[in-house]
Amino acid sequence: MANFTVSRRFFLLSLTACTLLFAIPFIGKAQDASAPSANAGVEAQRTEWFRRAKFGMFIHWGPYSVASVEASWPIMKPDPQWNITEAEYVQLCKRFNPVQFDPHAWVKLAQDAGMRYMVFTTKHHDGFCMFDTALTSYKITKTPYGQDVTAMLARAAHDAGMPLGFYYSPPDMNHPGYRDTSKPVKDTWHGDPTRPQWSTYLDYMNAQLRELLTEYGPVALLWFDGLDHQEKYKGAEVLDLVHQIQPATLVNNRLGVPGDFATPEQFIPDRIPTKADADTLKGTAKSDVSAPNSVPAADDFQPWETCMTINNTWAYNKNDTQYKSAKELIQDLANVASKGGNFLLDVGPTPEGTIQPEFFDRLEAIGKWMKVYGDSIYGTTYGPLQNLTFGKTTAKGKVIYLHVFNWPSDGTLNVSGLKGRVAQITVLGDKKKLHWRQDEEKLEIQVPPTGPDEDDSVLQIVTR
Repeated sequence: MANFTVSRRFFLLSLTACTLLFAIPFIGKAQDASAPSANAGVEAQRTEWFRRAKFGMFIHWGPYSVASVEASWPIMKPDPQWNITEAEYVQLCKRFNPVQFDPHAWVKLAQDAGMRYMVFTTKHHDGFCMFDTALTSYKITKTPYGQDVTAMLARAAHDAGMPLGFYYSPPDMNHPGYRDTSKPVKDTWHGDPTRPQWSTYLDYMNAQLRELLTEYGPVALLWFDGLDHQEKYKGAEVLDLVHQIQPATLVNNRLGVPGDFATPEQFIPDRIPTKADADTLKGTAKSDVSAPNSVPAADDFQPWETCMTINNTWAYNKNDTQYKSAKELIQDLANVASKGGNFLLDVGPTPEGTIQPEFFDRLEAIGKWMKVYGDSIYGTTYGPLQNLTFGKTTAKGKVIYLHVFNWPSDGTLNVSGLKGRVAQITVLGDKKKLHWRQDEEKLEIQVPPTGPDEDDSVLQIVTR
């Protein structure tokens, strides 16, 4: 089966280590946030590593990369831009041979970018499996490449101490239990739970999840993507299965039941999400969280993670050259952290198994910024000031990090609305102390003529 099939003894040892890893905060230079309060719930303890990590790598990769088309959607919602038929799409696996795939290079790239976890697409909506499942022949080990890339990446990630999660699509266009495969995908992609074959698909899905949870070592999280009418997957039973096998594994909120974290897609909420937003924050419905800025009570905060692409497609697309700049991505990361969230940034590897230079360069630039300013991201929570015109704030204990996107040209930075007395202000990175004056209405900070970083300069404000 999988090249990375583990022995029962190794799996149990790994699972024990995983449970400890995800239950106890990471210990490191940039992850020294205050411990949770004594009344922190089990949920908060389970998600603590995730909330501290802040920055992760999403990976969409499969045979679709051969044709430079988006994953699955060209057959679900055909569009002339993709220039591919369903029959041609299904046959792409026969040409998929990523001979340059180096999982250690992927993990190193994520680490160098400052990412603290990775999420790999094991099965997208098309049903093609990027792992050596025993339940279908529509899988990576039946391609010219013939190797289990999920196993290879799992081994590299675990060896490097990088938490690895799996994206798994409940919809499956290849399985006859999910839909009537005698009809076009475009007419049947929603699935039909009223068909007598539906239970065979649920059995298949749960069996594959069992494979992923027992044969690939510790699984940091499962990232489901149930699309519409998610109740048809019997999510409560799936959660029971997951937690029976790996209690520490986190689950997102796209399975028809509340999950450990919410998942806005391709946008950053306009305000800090609360538990009331949990059910709506699981897609592209941006308007659901558009509201005046506010700072909720800690026990009302909803853990969340926004997933975003570097260009406009999740999968590799040589024709999509509309890349976000490194500056935009760095500011997006700071914006996400300022609202207490995580930033899951996607890469779509090439059909050869490499990361394209445009992605590599942007991740490298983010990594250089994180080496200087990572303390203002890792282990922080949402900042106390949510309505600044020039930047964002994050917080860690008595420290407020002021992310300045637009540096003042007159040498004075005015901050209104800050509660509490300031004890010290420094420029993060060089520890240079700044002069400041505070009254009941505002904090006035004297700053150098130009900021230390053209993308996002960070001031560290220590309060009493």
